[in-house]
Amino acid sequence: MTPRTALVTGAAAGIGAACAKRLAKDGIAVGVLDLDAERCADTVKAIKEAGGGAIALGADISNRAQVKGAVAELRAAFGPITVLVNNAGVTDFTPFEEITEDRWDFVYRINVLGMIVVTQEVLPDMKAAHWGRIVNISSSSAQTGAINMVTYSSSKGAVVTLTRSLAQELGPLGITVNNIPPGSVMGTIMSEANRDRFQIPAEVLLATLPVRRMGEANDIANACGWLCNEASSYVTGQTIGVNGGRVVS
Repeated sequence: MTPRTALVTGAAAGIGAACAKRLAKDGIAVGVLDLDAERCADTVKAIKEAGGGAIALGADISNRAQVKGAVAELRAAFGPITVLVNNAGVTDFTPFEEITEDRWDFVYRINVLGMIVVTQEVLPDMKAAHWGRIVNISSSSAQTGAINMVTYSSSKGAVVTLTRSLAQELGPLGITVNNIPPGSVMGTIMSEANRDRFQIPAEVLLATLPVRRMGEANDIANACGWLCNEASSYVTGQTIGVNGGRVVS
């Protein structure tokens, strides 16, 4: 495969880190991006120790100036960016009647606008290469809805429709765009920080899953790796549910 460079957002830990490591294992140099570069040190170290190439990057994905700087740094280190994993995001458990305009704007600025900003900044490289892979990480709550998560689940629903629209617009340019909505993945930053807020205890949820186990970050990373290589060249605009059967289609 032609040497390629990837940018993975929200990659300091959890799903983002797993995706970065998987892409590096496949021979892709990776820009590991999170709010600040120091948070990415462990992910970068793991990639380098395994023989891969990686660089730590810091940026708020909703801040275009910061994103531009991070993208320029990655290009200088490894060349044009033709693989993008839009994983960074924030969660929210605000009851519907307590949602404020400020809270709504914050969640959508990160989960939707941030994804748009990052994609716009790397798109010129993909267009020049006539080849690109974009994987957007949403959430199974976008498919099912969730109690006290109107802001979060609707923002992730926007990611699903963003994916479909971009796939149609960018397909003629050799760029595929797909979406992975994880479900029931424990051990991530979001899941651990908000464990006490989940409406369904883990043991109860486990009994409802057809595969009878909780998801792991590597489950998402494996699907992401496939969507980022040539084997998936005829797949675009799709929602690839990696959820143990929590949502079936």
